[in-house]
Amino acid sequence: MVLYILYRLGYFLVNLLPLEASYRFASFLADLCYIIKHSDRRSVIRNLKTIVRPVPDERTLRRMARELYRNFAKYLVDFFRFSRIDEEYVKKFVKVEGRHNIDSALAKGKGAVLVSAHIGNWELGGSVISLIGYPMSAVVLTHRNKKIDEFFKKQRLVGKLTPIQIGASLKECYKVLRSNRLLGLLGDRDFTKNGLMLDFFGKKTLFPKGPSALSYRLGAALIPTLIVREPDDTFRLTFEEPIYADSAKSEGPGALELASKCAAIIEGYVRRYPTQWYIFKDMWNKDE
Repeated sequence: MVLYILYRLGYFLVNLLPLEASYRFASFLADLCYIIKHSDRRSVIRNLKTIVRPVPDERTLRRMARELYRNFAKYLVDFFRFSRIDEEYVKKFVKVEGRHNIDSALAKGKGAVLVSAHIGNWELGGSVISLIGYPMSAVVLTHRNKKIDEFFKKQRLVGKLTPIQIGASLKECYKVLRSNRLLGLLGDRDFTKNGLMLDFFGKKTLFPKGPSALSYRLGAALIPTLIVREPDDTFRLTFEEPIYADSAKSEGPGALELASKCAAIIEGYVRRYPTQWYIFKDMWNKDE
């Protein structure tokens, strides 16, 4: 209940204040969270030690971790302000790259699986995609608190994104792709403990197998789709080249190959934007 109240309060404040003031206030709260949340902070720093090469000194790592917290706070501000996102906002604040990759994939008539990551502002990315003319559905996690879950669902609908609850997702996912539409999935963290073990920054870790399995089974293109924040708080949304399954391979090896190619692209983005990758749990060093 406390978290729900905080979300509602944050929603009220960021829609009352100008955007720049909202960012400043959110950054202040992020600094408090950085100080208070000891376990999450340690996990973030351990993850950064794997991502950044050469490994920075402790002072630099702490500075990067604090910046990551602030960027995440800005992500929440943008999410809370979805009612203000329209075509004019997209023209002013979002640079879209690789749109032809979406068009070429949809021309095949089998839909496309857009694989994103917990980087930049993936929620905003889904909204932008719908606003530029590609109605989009996305699989989302269900929050344990029903009021929080409804709040997030409402915000996504305001942002023109159709959420698919993870509990009944498979049937809806098939329906979206067979209708030659776009399906969004996050592809950088497995919550099922039944994912694919892939190389990521030179170490093995679990990745969700849903995106690659759906792409293989239905012949849909798999398109890594990432949105990152620029230094001036504008955004760059990029549709990478479509990846297609090798039909000569069985599903296991075929899906693994798809997932590995996608993970390599996500790794490149995380390497370039380490303070915009919002993973607050240990991605690799779970026993350290």
